[in-house]
Amino acid sequence: MPGLRGQRALVTGGGRGIGRAVAASLTEAGVAVTVLGRSEAPLRDTVRAREADAFIVADVTDERAVTAAIGEAGEIDILVANAGTAESAPFAKTTAAQFQRLIDVNVMGTVHTIHAVLGAMTARRTGRIVAVASTAGLKGYAYVSAYCAAKHAVVGLVRALAQETAKTGVTVNAVCPGYTDTELLRDSIAQTVGKTGRSQESILAEMLKYEPLGRLIKPAEVAAAVLYLCSPEASAINGTTLAVAGGEIG
Repeated sequence: MPGLRGQRALVTGGGRGIGRAVAASLTEAGVAVTVLGRSEAPLRDTVRAREADAFIVADVTDERAVTAAIGEAGEIDILVANAGTAESAPFAKTTAAQFQRLIDVNVMGTVHTIHAVLGAMTARRTGRIVAVASTAGLKGYAYVSAYCAAKHAVVGLVRALAQETAKTGVTVNAVCPGYTDTELLRDSIAQTVGKTGRSQESILAEMLKYEPLGRLIKPAEVAAAVLYLCSPEASAINGTTLAVAGGEIG
């Protein structure tokens, strides 16, 4: 997308999975990409693979660290708030601490990063903000009540902010992937195997039971949706939730 060339982007959770795929896609489009995350090794590897230009180690739950990171990254034209985490358990066994942990990362991490860039974007009257939510932000799933609550909050945040930014030249949107072939999903499956003794194959089959596509979503497919929402051609798309879910969400 030639319209993106020369812009600067920050991708949180950019060292793995969807975040890394987004970073690579933006880099290929000519965007100068900084990836941010808690673990240095995958971030460094992303830069070494030339899928990003720079990295910053920071925890999105730490507002001061995020603000400092944005200052270090420089003027940001595109923010992809991708950092997230998931845990699974029946609601009766899901503790308040688990709810808080998922809210801190998925919701407040998104809040902190948007807070850090939105003022400058609106002052320049241009900018793209894309939050990576989930189909769990659009519907309910059993045994992930805390994750669903957090991702619903992200979707609500996006819809509210879009109303505030509608006349500023800044757009705020979300992509909502279905089950995606990432390290996070594989870790979740492994945890379920450990808790239940079921096979990975049976757990994956259960996940895909209501997935019309019949397979996991590829990170690159999510990245393509993000890339479009960041483009000049998407300037009239604001407050939307773009499901990348193979027909699971109508």
